[in-house]
Order: sequence, then structure tokens, then C-alpha cells
Amino acid sequence: VQLQAFGGGLVQPGGSLRLSCAASGFALRTYDIAWFRRAPGKEREGVACISTSSDYTDYADSVKGRFTISRDNAKNTVYLQMNSLEPEDTAVYYCKARRLGGYYWGQGTQVTVSS
Repeated sequence: VQLQAFGGGLVQPGGSLRLSCAASGFALRTYDIAWFRRAPGKEREGVACISTSSDYTDYADSVKGRFTISRDNAKNTVYLQMNSLEPEDTAVYYCKARRLGGYYWGQGTQVTVSS
């Protein structure tokens, strides 16, 4: 059973990245998914979340209008499209799969926004 986040990297301000959160060994479609991030010296912050059927999404105020969370249950993957990136978005990004009775954390992926 594994949950893995990937797709991070170095991008200039104003650029875009798409993060992926892929599951192996379990069906992601039965889990709500959330993305979190932790910047150096800061507390972990919830970024976005999506329900199992994608009928509910929510975003932190700091990313509304710039980030979009989506999922493809057929591919057992959830995405975080990040546009108009700012230096303040620099952090390690994590995904979490949760449902009643349990959750999984994925390993983080580093996003660095810098010129």
C-alpha cells in the first residue's frame, strides 16, 4: 500500500506545475483527498481537498483562483494544477487519502518558486 506525490520542481514566478498523487495497493476512489504543504519554518497548511465523487472541492484562501484539484479515479490519481505560482508557494507538498476509519499520507514533493 503506497501513496506517492510527484511532479514538483523549480519554476519561475508566474509559472505552472501539476502535482500528482498516485495510489498503489488500494482504491483511491473510496477516499477523500487533501493536499497539504509545509514551507520552511512554517506550520503545515491545508491547500485543497476533493471528495470521492469530485462533487465537493475546497481551497485555502491563499491559493483560490490559482490552484485546481481534480481526480481521475480510473487512473487512481489525484492532481493539483498550480498556476500563477508565487515564491510564497515554495514548500514541500503532501497528499493525504482519508476516509472513515483510516488515512494514508504520501511522501512529499518539493515545489520551489524562484527566479
